[in-house]
Amino acid sequence: MKKPDPNNILIVIPAMNEASNIADVIHKVKELGFQVLVVDDASHDNTAEVAIQAGAQVLNLAINLGAWNAMQTGMRYAIKKHFDFVITMDADGQHEAEELNTLIQAYIQHPEHHVISGACTARGDLSRKMTWKILRWLTASKIKDITSGFRLYDKQALNKLVSRNATSLEYQDVGILLLLTQAGLNITEVEVQIHRRQNGQSRIFNSWLKILYYLYYTLLLSTTKFQLKNRFINGRT
Repeated sequence: MKKPDPNNILIVIPAMNEASNIADVIHKVKELGFQVLVVDDASHDNTAEVAIQAGAQVLNLAINLGAWNAMQTGMRYAIKKHFDFVITMDADGQHEAEELNTLIQAYIQHPEHHVISGACTARGDLSRKMTWKILRWLTASKIKDITSGFRLYDKQALNKLVSRNATSLEYQDVGILLLLTQAGLNITEVEVQIHRRQNGQSRIFNSWLKILYYLYYTLLLSTTKFQLKNRFINGRT
């Protein structure tokens, strides 16, 4: 069982129109010795150029694929380059670079877990907490911060997540958790600190209309693809 360290971990950051935030995120991660891959999701600003100047590797998507498929692109790159672990984090500066070590230490202490998810339930406003509650109730999941994009994935999890089965999922939460759980992989959470974003706004939690669309779209895909009611969970998350 390989242990994660800066030499065999790739930090994957999906980004769309994050030119004002991305450089600071990259600098803080690179200061800790990690390699950074930014997957530019067809930004309209100069996110890619800023990321390159900050020292990251950059993959440019020709069309906007959404956060999950940008992450999946980064995971495929990581496997091709023989990384053993991927940690995904947001480009908006909310995820603390220092908390990367929290995810790593949790994995070292519990190598039977294939995914370590960073949870910050304190960040949730009313809309986010209601969404979490609905998703947990519908899926029987025990994951508290079900929409977290701050996660460590080991090689077994990566191999599942680069498959065609995972491609049609748009978000990194319900469908991904279902897919991994049904594959017999273990997911656990650790508490992390998260900043409020300094610029811009969440692409999901900025209006009730978008939240409703998010719930409908995610649950439709998850239910159709994974037979949600009959197959999910035996207490593994």
